[in-house]
Amino acid sequence: MKSTAKKLIVAAAFAPAVAFAWPWSTDMMNQPSIKPQEGTPAAFPSRSVPVQGIPTQPTNREETRGLKNPIEPTEASLAKGKDLFKIICGACHGNSGKADTPVSQLIGAISLVDDYVQELDEGWIWGTITFGSYVMPAYGVPNDQGGSNDLTVEERWHVVNYVKHQLVKDAAGEPVASNN
Repeated sequence: MKSTAKKLIVAAAFAPAVAFAWPWSTDMMNQPSIKPQEGTPAAFPSRSVPVQGIPTQPTNREETRGLKNPIEPTEASLAKGKDLFKIICGACHGNSGKADTPVSQLIGAISLVDDYVQELDEGWIWGTITFGSYVMPAYGVPNDQGGSNDLTVEERWHVVNYVKHQLVKDAAGEPVASNN
């Protein structure tokens, strides 16, 4: 009986090693499969569009002259542009756009409701938001002068819609026009 017990103890000791040798012992990470984080990624299918849309690729403000705004100035776009304007632009240009804040006086921010600004093309305004100007920091590309990447391409176009199509009316106290 002692030899049978010894054999059972020895068999039990080696049983886990035998059990882990079977095919079900491979874990999920080390199984034969395609691991997307390893190797060269597959090319995107032709005509595929990135999830974020198709960003414009100018490298400086001068290249933005004449760009066409891809976003229609709908009521939703104007509302989004107004919210972003108040968050990002309001401190310097004032919520009315008239550059009537104490900060505006100190840094020399311009009034965005003046005819000069309203006559600028949408691409140039988008480029100014993206790349900044003499005093204004960039809000589309980080740079060594304090720029940031706070606004996406689309958000900058919403701000342009607001500046060009609603800011003057808001500053004058007119109601929001409905374009839908």
